[in-house]
Amino acid sequence: GDELCVCDLAWVVGMAQNLVSHHLRLLKSAGLVTGRRHGRLVMYALTPSGHALVTAVLAVAGVSTTAATKPAAAIVQGHTHE
Repeated sequence: GDELCVCDLAWVVGMAQNLVSHHLRLLKSAGLVTGRRHGRLVMYALTPSGHALVTAVLAVAGVSTTAATKPAAAIVQGHTHE
């Protein structure tokens, strides 16, 4: 799917979960991500506005947006939830 939990996002970016969680709350309040409960996890996904912003930033940076549209599950394949 297109959702990741805080622990997966923290693993991807190499930062502490509490720091990632804090930033996700800020992004959520800005309307750039959504969050939904899934058991004890909160699953986050980009909103259309968030996706457009990421695509624009990657384009300016000269990074292919093909990688940005890769399913979230493929990014964290093999990572276990802590």
